[in-house]
Amino acid sequence: MDSKHEKRGKNDRNRTALAIACAAAIPALGTLFVASAEGQHREVAGPPATSPATVEPVAAEPLVLVPDDGAGTDAPDGAQRFELPLKPGEFEWHPEASPAGDVVMLVSLPMQEIHVYRGDVRIGRASISSGKAGHDTPVGAFPILQKRKVHHSSLYDDAPMPFMQRLTWDGIALHAGKNPGYPASHGCIRLPHEFAKLLFDATDHGQVVVVADYTMFGDDVLSPGPVAPPKLLAVARSALEPDEHAESLASTGG
Repeated sequence: MDSKHEKRGKNDRNRTALAIACAAAIPALGTLFVASAEGQHREVAGPPATSPATVEPVAAEPLVLVPDDGAGTDAPDGAQRFELPLKPGEFEWHPEASPAGDVVMLVSLPMQEIHVYRGDVRIGRASISSGKAGHDTPVGAFPILQKRKVHHSSLYDDAPMPFMQRLTWDGIALHAGKNPGYPASHGCIRLPHEFAKLLFDATDHGQVVVVADYTMFGDDVLSPGPVAPPKLLAVARSALEPDEHAESLASTGG
């Protein structure tokens, strides 16, 4: 009996010692687990990022765009002037910019805009609607042949053509009309109504309207600025030069 009690007591002492040893080992295992977890995290994160000091910055040339307000102010060196395109029906009118001088007009078919110059300085521009496919507006330089505040088409159902300025005798004219922002007419050049009225009052018979596309000019003329391009003025002057053949016929009575 005593031997059994002695063996049981010995076993209890062994279990107690083991429990104490396990309890002492738990903090060490926790530290090892945390270190192991951190090591795994560092491996997943990969190598450290390159120091910013080693990156060579590349300087880019800035593109400076200067709105063209028509004031003629100089742009900074390297700057490019631009004009915002007009929305359908929009126009600008500044007759005070050039109170006197010959009037020359440019109708830019690609841009669907008209530019009005007086004394070589622009006094107005407006959105237009030119001839649609199959009714293309002809290009060239056209002196104004006829002006009528009230006019109706003799070709298209007596359609109203307010503030008409005739460019050809077969029906091409400037006049007020619908302005959707794209070519939509039967060949005429439609203008915003109020602009058509202002332009009618500013022009005279014989003044030249140059209707142009890329077969005649480049962007330097088709997207002009506040000063009339020399190429535009040259074409306008050529339209006013006397027709030598007509003069010859008149002198001979032919």
